[in-house]
Amino acid sequence: MALVLHAGSGNKNALKALIAAEYSGVQVELVKNFEMGVSNKTPEFLKMNPLGKIPVLETPDGPIFESNAIARYVTRLKADNPLYGSSLIEYARIEQWMDFASSEIDPNIGRWLYPRLGFVPHIPLSEELAISGLKRALGALNTHLAANTYLVGHSVTLADIVMTCNLYYGIVRILTKSFTSEFPHVERYFWTMVNQPNFVKVMGEVKQVDSVPSIPSQKKPAEPAKPKEAKKEPKKEPAKPKVEAAAEEEEEAPKPKPKNPLDLLPPSKMILDEWKRLYSNTKTNFREVAIKGFWDMYDPEGYSLWFCDYKYNDENTVSFVTLNKVGGFLQRMDLARKYAFGKMLVIGSEPPFKVKGLWLFRGQDIPKFVLDEVYDMELYDWRKVDINDEEQKERVSQMIEDHEPFEGEALLDAKCFK
Repeated sequence: MALVLHAGSGNKNALKALIAAEYSGVQVELVKNFEMGVSNKTPEFLKMNPLGKIPVLETPDGPIFESNAIARYVTRLKADNPLYGSSLIEYARIEQWMDFASSEIDPNIGRWLYPRLGFVPHIPLSEELAISGLKRALGALNTHLAANTYLVGHSVTLADIVMTCNLYYGIVRILTKSFTSEFPHVERYFWTMVNQPNFVKVMGEVKQVDSVPSIPSQKKPAEPAKPKEAKKEPKKEPAKPKVEAAAEEEEEAPKPKPKNPLDLLPPSKMILDEWKRLYSNTKTNFREVAIKGFWDMYDPEGYSLWFCDYKYNDENTVSFVTLNKVGGFLQRMDLARKYAFGKMLVIGSEPPFKVKGLWLFRGQDIPKFVLDEVYDMELYDWRKVDINDEEQKERVSQMIEDHEPFEGEALLDAKCFK
């Protein structure tokens, strides 16, 4: 009996087994015409997995469910499979990173994505915690990959397959380039993996999502039905002239969405996306390349710079709460991404931590739609930068490059909005 995998062709959990099978020389057939919500509700499927979840692998010895268990089974069908390492310690570390991918990466991506797809209610605080947890996990992964091409050893293992599949789901659905660029070693690792021949054979071409899915509108509960009234014979009215009827239709047609006032400003010599690319791509000689480039590009007529200081720094007594607070602020600023660049510094080696920021906005004022929509704005004192003041100009440069110590203190963290 051939191994048959029950799942949709693009399911990231099914990809784990299919990629492991390619590396292991094991034949796994994906069931044909699988329809989620139909195929997995049949009595035959529920006998294999009573919860109705996918994937499920049919084997000569019976079915297996849970994607990591399926991937392990496929891998172990080949004796001395290098996907499981060459020693007991490598085996343990492979299991370690598989658990990490499943407990730290996958759940936080889901908690951020699923509410935005409308599967569960969207709760802002829950989203902040998911993003914070994901950044913490990716930060740890980024540190490990700074000195390692693969998660374990010097070749692809099952840990890499599981990790890449979990990252894949996030990168094609919600993790934009502006988000992942904070973790350059994770980026390098991911694109290295998905371009391996066995990954390409199963995944095809992988494209990163351009924007975070918008929050779906909350549906209002249906109003109770009103008691039916006796039908009244409608009064017959004389037919309206065609010209008048057309005018009424035109009035009821949706009006075009008004342009953002910032789009109506005179063209600027500063191209914001060019600056963001320079910032992201400069890895060495940052002061000489990126900072110099910023001041060469900066257009004081088309843009303005602003310092911000959190008003309630004495409340910042817990580091992760403070970091979550800043992360939530940056998430809510997403509506201004086309018109802004920002740096937020969390300062201090012990509490209370200070939160200070630098923002570049299109135009000479803080955009009104940002002030109206982002409630965090009023939690900060805002001061326009005078670039003719060399001291203020140097402070801008130091904030962009995460200079440490900053104003005599260590940095707990530095976050970029781009």
